[in-house]
Amino acid sequence: MKNRQLKKIIIFISGRGSNMKRIIEECQNGILKNIAYPVLVFSDNPDAQGLKIANESGIATQTINAKERNKNEFNKHLMELLTSIDFDYIILAGYMKILNPEIVKKYKNKIINIHPADTNIHQGLRAYNWAFENGLKKTKITVHYVDENIDTGKIIAQREVDLSGCKTIEEVEKRGLAVEHEFYSETLKKIFTNSI
Repeated sequence: MKNRQLKKIIIFISGRGSNMKRIIEECQNGILKNIAYPVLVFSDNPDAQGLKIANESGIATQTINAKERNKNEFNKHLMELLTSIDFDYIILAGYMKILNPEIVKKYKNKIINIHPADTNIHQGLRAYNWAFENGLKKTKITVHYVDENIDTGKIIAQREVDLSGCKTIEEVEKRGLAVEHEFYSETLKKIFTNSI
């Protein structure tokens, strides 16, 4: 496969970057090899642990500190950054800042997110806590396109997580993340190869 056919992705993170790490690994040596590669890892948090992982993996990083800029400034700089880069998709991997509607509209169906719940039932933060506090025996991981609202974009794929026997929130998160890490790259491969 020639380089021009590879999907160029920007991965957005805010923290530890565990999903980002797995995607990078899959791009370099796994199911996304010769299909996609990350041109940049971006964070709104200059202290995000995932930035170090990205650098160690040889991936360029950029940050715009959301705490040091007002909303308009942040959005302006982010739009300038995105328009200066040649890429095909933005992959949200634990990115906690709501994207500006202008960016969402400009890159319609090119921004993908993973959410640790069925987005038909639960949107927003603390999805694993929600599952645990409601005593759910199972939950779903959702990969979806990003729209102007929170976790309401078109669902691309979902995968069930068995939570039976989980006695702590840590157990719920561990089971969920194990599914997330595998499922996200599998779904991205289907998107990038037009098989979904």
